[in-house]
Amino acid sequence: MDLKQIESFVRVAELGSFTRAATALGIPQPLLSRHVRMLEVELRQNLLLRNGRGATPTEAGKVLLEHGRGILHQVQRVRDELGRLRGALEGRVAIGLPPSVAKVLTVPLTREFRVRLPQAALSITESLSLAMQDSLVSGRLDIALLYNPVATPGVECMPLLEEPLFLVQRRDDSCAVADAGGISLRALAALPLVIPTRPNAIRTMVESELANIGCEPRIALEIDGVPAILDLVADGAGSAVLSMNAVITSGQADTYITRPIHEPALKSQLCIAVSAQRPTTATQRAMLELIQELVPAWLAPRAG
Repeated sequence: MDLKQIESFVRVAELGSFTRAATALGIPQPLLSRHVRMLEVELRQNLLLRNGRGATPTEAGKVLLEHGRGILHQVQRVRDELGRLRGALEGRVAIGLPPSVAKVLTVPLTREFRVRLPQAALSITESLSLAMQDSLVSGRLDIALLYNPVATPGVECMPLLEEPLFLVQRRDDSCAVADAGGISLRALAALPLVIPTRPNAIRTMVESELANIGCEPRIALEIDGVPAILDLVADGAGSAVLSMNAVITSGQADTYITRPIHEPALKSQLCIAVSAQRPTTATQRAMLELIQELVPAWLAPRAG
């Protein structure tokens, strides 16, 4: 078996597509297909079920996928350890960030990464928490910042910080301006909300906390994506429940007023997550330490 063949197979199995795997590896698709076919010939097993929608591993492929991930990880660890002996942390770290966090962190995180880990490569993906959890399991991401993650096999989560959630209303709303102080959760239940679809973390939290006090949300519109939600709030479609970061990074914070929610307060927990299936490399551990040291300080002033 050849390492390039194993890497090609693992990428196809994880991404479910020869086309996507070839793009991720930066090699021509015919070469990728040849790698996988040579592996199947050597092992005398069909490793992938190919169909019009992509490729999925056979039972033999699932066994090889588990071992192949371990082999590739061990090779990367060897490279990292040898790099450490030269005084350098090398390798690639793939990080996932929620959209509102990505707007705040991408530039300072990249700048600090280059200072501390000049020999390493950084990849940042902006996505929603559920999609990033899947990417951690499949190996497309090494580290992710997730809001209120649901317990998922294969993913380990550590709390990073808590962000209070606010009621967000357009500034020229006379009712909102007249009562610009805090609002109780029970009073919030009477307001029309522009809110993400299930299973969004904020949506789940709002529904759960309202159910605890015998209420349910009055949903005006369901839409995914913070920019779209804020645009609809500005257009008068309703109010929203969001973090202060989401409003500040919108580029039009003066359009809105934010009101603290109390009785009880709503807080969104930002966690740092890694795969439980693959041990972290030295470079990934250094990145984890950087995130744990600096991210709360960068986000906390905006979260309060």
